[in-house]
Amino acid sequence: MSDRAPAAGLFDMTDRNVLVTGGTSGIGLMIAEGLVAAGARVLVSSRKPAACAETAAALGPRCTGVPADVGTPDAARILAAAVDSHFDGRLDVLVNNAGATWGAPLEDFPDEAWDKLVRVNLTGVFRLTTSLLPALRATATADHPARVITIGSLVGLRVTELENYPYSATKAAVHMLTRHLGRRLAGEHITVNAIAPGYFVSRMSAYVADDPDARAAVAAGIPGGRWGRPDDIVGATVFLSSRAGSYLTGVVLPVDGGVHGCT
Repeated sequence: MSDRAPAAGLFDMTDRNVLVTGGTSGIGLMIAEGLVAAGARVLVSSRKPAACAETAAALGPRCTGVPADVGTPDAARILAAAVDSHFDGRLDVLVNNAGATWGAPLEDFPDEAWDKLVRVNLTGVFRLTTSLLPALRATATADHPARVITIGSLVGLRVTELENYPYSATKAAVHMLTRHLGRRLAGEHITVNAIAPGYFVSRMSAYVADDPDARAAVAAGIPGGRWGRPDDIVGATVFLSSRAGSYLTGVVLPVDGGVHGCT
């Protein structure tokens, strides 16, 4: 019997190598900040070089910014090279957070917007995950699996009043992709899980969050009575990234104040 308390180090992220796509704003930035504070080494990526540089400077020496557009094939090559360069080809956690949305009437929704959302929200997740499998395999063990965490959405779990058809459809597809990859990679000691956030303040939700009346109306429909906070999403990410979450795979975890489970 070990003399170590069973809970010792359950949520320890010290010196874990993490890549967060879409990590310079919104939920991705919340996650990057939280993981750096927890002791991880974090690569953040987004399309904008200036945003990557500013985020890395703000988060300190344990964070590095790498510009890449996950909606393009080049992103997988760029980010795999960054993992090789900064982490010696060893990746503990991949957080697929980068995403896009688009608002337009049903009858007028442009084909190019649909194609963009599929490229960024779905194809990019699959392409980057498969490209980084060698780096994930390099750290994966039975006791300490490597992790893939994909940020889905509440709207990929249920129909809401927000009529963004391709965004919802791509997030639902991401949830199913998570389950498939979880099953396929479990034997290689790589877990694959998704977080489905509800209402958090971000660039994507600004059209609601910036209107006090609309924001209050949304909160009134959340069993928990409020919008999500950074600690809520960081806590879920640390759980799935650390030893505490090592026996979960193929899970889609709603972090939504009870909207999905209680209404």
